[in-house]
Amino acid sequence: MGEWNFYRYNYVLSVSIISWCIAQLLKVLFVLVKTKKIDFSRFIGSGGMPSSHSAFVSAMAISVGRQEGFHTPLFAVCSVLGLIVMYDAAGVRRAAGKQAIVLNKIIDEFGQSNLKFEERLKELLGHTPIEVIAGAILGIIIGFAF
Repeated sequence: MGEWNFYRYNYVLSVSIISWCIAQLLKVLFVLVKTKKIDFSRFIGSGGMPSSHSAFVSAMAISVGRQEGFHTPLFAVCSVLGLIVMYDAAGVRRAAGKQAIVLNKIIDEFGQSNLKFEERLKELLGHTPIEVIAGAILGIIIGFAF
């Protein structure tokens, strides 16, 4: 059990994981409010409101800044990494999700023929800019709160 003790002593990692968990829990709650159904797959799935990736990296950067100083190169590296992750979530992964929607529609049309497709492509991959910003704000708040 000693190998798991580092979570208690690693402030940055603990705050980042807490931020991710809260963002994922909020996704489940938002889906519950919207659809009146509990969808536990949202707790581990990507996409949706708020971005847990953004919350994770924002909390990481803020907790590094609080621990090491906001003027340090380490905070700068964490901030740049966080911006890359957020750009990817709202750009590349969102575009891939839109492509999956189109491909699934094509597969559905071919599905009426004798061709068999094993599974549909996952459509909820990325985030809207609002979801990314919400995740970043959540991570910043949690980074300062803990």
